[in-house]
Amino acid sequence: MNSETDFRQHFLSFALACDALRFGEFKTKSGRLSPYFFNSGQFNTGAALGALGGYFADALLSSKVPFDMVFGPAYKGIPLVSALAVGLAQKGHNIPYAFNRKEAKDHGEGGLIVGAPLKGRVVIVDDVITAGTSARESVTMIRAAGAEPSGLLIMVDRMERGNGTKSAVQEVEQEVGIPVIAIATLVDVMKMVSADPKLASFQPKIDAYRGQYGIA
Repeated sequence: MNSETDFRQHFLSFALACDALRFGEFKTKSGRLSPYFFNSGQFNTGAALGALGGYFADALLSSKVPFDMVFGPAYKGIPLVSALAVGLAQKGHNIPYAFNRKEAKDHGEGGLIVGAPLKGRVVIVDDVITAGTSARESVTMIRAAGAEPSGLLIMVDRMERGNGTKSAVQEVEQEVGIPVIAIATLVDVMKMVSADPKLASFQPKIDAYRGQYGIA
């Protein structure tokens, strides 16, 4: 197992321990019955958030996507970008970070952006991509500031189709023209399940789910 595979599998084990990754039967927003579910709200302690920032940093650095700063869209992206910035600093990359307000502030420093000014190559960090609305809004905001979005970092890519033949991740990549980087994908989840006897009973259900809804 190489170091890249290590951090992905370690992240999934960590998510399982935090109850952020669950196996069973779960109804998704699309109405599909999924054999697994990912709830990022379970990373709700200081230690969990610190570890998550390290995994985000591992994924970003291993992707080789160039960046000068990181950005988190309100609201979920705010603690995530803070954790990522700390995780990167601990790995020797002390870079600026910023996030946005939902509504512009009309007093004090004012404006929509909190933190460092948006400039250079900016990586956006969020939990997942569903409809891709947050990603599109972030890209528009960054470009309006004269900076350039260089990637979108998420926790898990479920690798399943939306309304067409492409996944939500592929649709965003195609539409906004930046790569999407995930700490782990459905393929990594399947590797974890196949290697753990305690989870083996879920493998046929995940295989069937991927066969029905997965991207080619």
